[in-house]
Amino acid sequence: MIIGVPREIKVHEYRVGMTPASVGEAVTHGHAVLVQAGAGEGIGCGDAEYLAAGAEIVATAPEVFARAEMIIKVKEPQPGECAMLRPGQLLFTYLHLAPDPRQTELLLQSGCTAIAYETVTDVAGGLPLLAPMSEVAGRMSIQVGAHALQKPSGGIGILIGGVPGVAPARVTVIGGGVAGYNAAQIAVGMGAEVTVLDKSLPRLRHLVDIFGANLRTIYATRSAIEEAVLRSDLVIGAVLVPGAAAPKLVRREHLAKMRPGSVLVDISIDQGGCFETSRATTHQDPTYVVDGVVHYCVANMPGAVPRTSTFALNNATLPFALALANLGWKEACRRDPHLRAGLNVHAGKLYCAAVAEAQSLESLPAEQAL
Repeated sequence: MIIGVPREIKVHEYRVGMTPASVGEAVTHGHAVLVQAGAGEGIGCGDAEYLAAGAEIVATAPEVFARAEMIIKVKEPQPGECAMLRPGQLLFTYLHLAPDPRQTELLLQSGCTAIAYETVTDVAGGLPLLAPMSEVAGRMSIQVGAHALQKPSGGIGILIGGVPGVAPARVTVIGGGVAGYNAAQIAVGMGAEVTVLDKSLPRLRHLVDIFGANLRTIYATRSAIEEAVLRSDLVIGAVLVPGAAAPKLVRREHLAKMRPGSVLVDISIDQGGCFETSRATTHQDPTYVVDGVVHYCVANMPGAVPRTSTFALNNATLPFALALANLGWKEACRRDPHLRAGLNVHAGKLYCAAVAEAQSLESLPAEQAL
């Protein structure tokens, strides 16, 4: 199979779909890999490294899209990239379609087959291709939140860990999954007063087993969320409904009751955000203020640490990418129901029920595409 790796074009997105090591594995399996010139510069991997791994360097994205049978990316295709996709071509990347009707429309119009990293599952019911970026985003959320709390950034002027004689910041994490756990881990490590809310009692027990008295856990009712948010200096939104739009758990009316200079960091923004006042931002202009509360809603948070993120992502995606290339997408999906769960779009039809529900569309079972 001919695999294409274009350079990412989303604002301040420096990750790349395949590392040189991943390219080498694909070449060893008998596949050709086309890498757009400069695609790996953001992770410190030049064209020479890709050439040494067996890739062919091509000058432009249109050439990559025109020649490749499978496109491997990181972020969702931008409109200009959707226009280069074609019937019979396979796209393997993050899509996050639920809050993005325009992208859904363009992918359906392209006729391509699109498998989304974020809906591929595993035997434990997890999301193995989303988990690495959730780990990165969770850890980053406290880092960026701490910066946003500083006065020059518009925050109230609180040090996360405080100092002897001065209380630390109060941090609330909504959602105790992979992103929430990693956010809590960093916040506890920095000395914050940390509360995690989740609807899974087993998950809350697991967090208590790990963090003990360093962490408060609360069952996530609407009233409990409101109470925790109103007393917080920093709120991390780490809610995930696989494939679906994130529920709005913090409402506009709550903001007026928060201390001016408090900070909201919405990790869920890729799926539409879990704060009513969230709107996607970029690393170029990451924050905005609503009712005195600073919002950080960057839709590609891990893109700010592209080397860490790319290598972590490739560790997870490579086995699936090789299966798709070695077997073809239909046979790979027949053999692996977890990969089959990643099928979102094929030949102008939608195959993800959560996306269809979010956009009031019809979907088909993935088995019908096979």
